[in-house]
Amino acid sequence: MPRCGHVAIVGRPNVGKSTLLNHLLGMKLSITSRKPQTTRRNLLGVDTRGDVQAIYVDTPGIHSAGSRQLNHIMVRSAVSILADVDLIVALFEHSRLTEEDEVVINHVATAGVPAIAVLNKVDLLQDKSRLLPAMKALGEKTLGDRSVFREILPLSALRNDGIELLRERVGASLPEAEHVFSEDQVTDASERYLVGEIIREKLMRRLGDELPHQTAVVVEAFRPGERLTEIQAEVFVEKDGQKAIVIGEGGQMLKAIGQDARRDIEQLLDTRVMLNLWVKVRRGWTNDDRLLRRFGLGDFGN
Repeated sequence: MPRCGHVAIVGRPNVGKSTLLNHLLGMKLSITSRKPQTTRRNLLGVDTRGDVQAIYVDTPGIHSAGSRQLNHIMVRSAVSILADVDLIVALFEHSRLTEEDEVVINHVATAGVPAIAVLNKVDLLQDKSRLLPAMKALGEKTLGDRSVFREILPLSALRNDGIELLRERVGASLPEAEHVFSEDQVTDASERYLVGEIIREKLMRRLGDELPHQTAVVVEAFRPGERLTEIQAEVFVEKDGQKAIVIGEGGQMLKAIGQDARRDIEQLLDTRVMLNLWVKVRRGWTNDDRLLRRFGLGDFGN
């Protein structure tokens, strides 16, 4: 019988969830940056290898949400799916567990779903014996008489080290079931959505130190053609000063962001792209339910 099931990838912010998904899929699907909380909503990625189809769900980082409504939505988006998947892969950083990691562990434990713990970024450790305290601590996590994690694996998502072992363990943990997606499908996300995410990634990479989380992207027009796809997208910020930063002196920053994004979009769509970007101010959008829904971040971000 074939095997198929949903696998949630969870962890605190900036622990490498999106990088792990991309390496499991063998392609870049989920956007990445060195800033935490890059992922804002659950993103599905399908890895089909022979008789096994693992449907991964890349989730926003689980963290103390603070006061912004956007942060609360992101955390709910991650936590809300845990009870509905067949397996959880929980990521932690190699040699230590933080308070936010403990929050993640508590959510995993109460979900009542089989879970694998992964110690990521082990390439940063010259002395691999430093993994032992974290592995011991994770192995001792229990809920009643049940261990929270059935297995603990070291891994380096960035170096692609340990990916195959994790893939094998995931496949062995999935239920016997017919495949949900065709063999060549890698996501259920629309091209329009992925285009918006690519633009947001370039914004974060160019302006992460100045505007780490105050930007949103809405693709207002998406006109595919045989030789050229025309795209118009709006970048939203919260303040006039932020708009000036995004545009840059003489429009140079916005031009550079557009060039960065267009290259990746052309690779995604396999066609030439005409990309027009506009910057608009929407004050307090990270706390405005109506605007959050417009930006695709309402209803737990799904």
